[in-house]
Amino acid sequence: MALIKSISGIRGTIGGPAGEGLTPIDIVKFTYAYCAKLRERKAPFGPRYKVVVGRDARLSGEMVEQLVCGTIVSCGIDVVKCGFASTPTTELAVRFAGADGGIILTASHNPRQWNALKLLNEHGEFLTAEQGQAILDCADSGDFDFAPVDELGHITEHDFTDEHLDSVLALEAVDADAVRKAHFKVVVDAVNSVGGIIMPRLLERLGVECIKLNCEPTGDFAHNPEPLPANLRDLSEAVVKHGADLGVSVDPDVDRLALICENGQPFVEEYTLVSVADYLLEDAVKRGIKPLATVSNLSSSRALRDVTEAHGGTYYAAAVGEVNVTTKMHAVNALIGGEGNGGVIYPASHCGRDAMVGVALFLSHLAHKKMKVSEYKKTLPQYFIAKNRIDLSDKALIDKILDAMKETFKNEKVNTIDGVKVDFEAKREWVHLRRSNTEPIIRVYAEAPTEERAVALGEEVVSLAKKIIG
Repeated sequence: MALIKSISGIRGTIGGPAGEGLTPIDIVKFTYAYCAKLRERKAPFGPRYKVVVGRDARLSGEMVEQLVCGTIVSCGIDVVKCGFASTPTTELAVRFAGADGGIILTASHNPRQWNALKLLNEHGEFLTAEQGQAILDCADSGDFDFAPVDELGHITEHDFTDEHLDSVLALEAVDADAVRKAHFKVVVDAVNSVGGIIMPRLLERLGVECIKLNCEPTGDFAHNPEPLPANLRDLSEAVVKHGADLGVSVDPDVDRLALICENGQPFVEEYTLVSVADYLLEDAVKRGIKPLATVSNLSSSRALRDVTEAHGGTYYAAAVGEVNVTTKMHAVNALIGGEGNGGVIYPASHCGRDAMVGVALFLSHLAHKKMKVSEYKKTLPQYFIAKNRIDLSDKALIDKILDAMKETFKNEKVNTIDGVKVDFEAKREWVHLRRSNTEPIIRVYAEAPTEERAVALGEEVVSLAKKIIG
């Protein structure tokens, strides 16, 4: 598998010959480039530059951590090593430590053989496209200049888990007393990574009875780590077996959150953000908080828009990618935002996806509603998303198809900030076509009020695309 470079970092498989996957040479090159551009960007907060490094529990984590920390030190920059830490913990640690940036070592939902470097700015947020591209260019230049021996950085270690949990419980919208009085029972599947450390500790502090499933942080994932229904059958069964109120699944770096209803049925990842937004919007209306703005990416469910407008708020769409969502959230001063993959971004905490924040807000909402999870799900707008793809022989065909789609649907509501999204307002359905950054593929997402219609809409667009290219 080739190394995949993007503005947010690099990722690839570990092991194999040079030139394939994420090698030690790649790790050193890109870490150096990050440090070089950090020194150019601004003066340090303290007497020296300082970078936070945290990692998930995957098998290659310790090896990658040693290379990254050693390279940072060789650049004359101090390291605050967090050890096992979720992605949101590391993001917050940049602020807690007064650091100038951070590097997260995680391949998120990718399988066990993958790892990655995700790069943060001084606010603990992902880099802009311009900053990310500058790092990619620097890494490819081969022009490296390391610090002399008397100016090497130093490494200190600090576990920021408790500071993270303290910050979650201090959020005004988290009603810890109501959650404790509800006496919830929750099953947690942490897929043998760092979620097994932090999520049970959060639930215990909220007075929730926590049943652990795959919570040992061995990095040897018990199942495919992407928190999709097909990978969560054991969790669903455990929820029913233990008579639990809720099932919680997180990916290896704990920024995505998927929920299971008390009857073992998926709450559906798309509805994690929708439900939390419903709670926060309702609360904001009661307290007279404005603006009531929400943001998600173009491929996320229309349900967020419906819920937002039902509370008198305004919904905004962003291009796919967390940095694009957070950029839009800053621009409109959003109350809540995120992605339909279970990513909740709550600016009152920090501008990054955070499963701990998501769980605390969801349980607060559930405690107030005094409803079973499956009953609450029925009160939300009901939509279904179908996913397709168009495999092409040449990347040049992508633009041909997207241009043709814009012309074909010019009488509908068309958004072109990220591929082509067509909203069929009268039917409450949409289809989104967007290019892959690495392969000659167009991803096709379609949503409609029924599963049958979502599937049919996606297939209709794929068929039309195939006719366009002959």
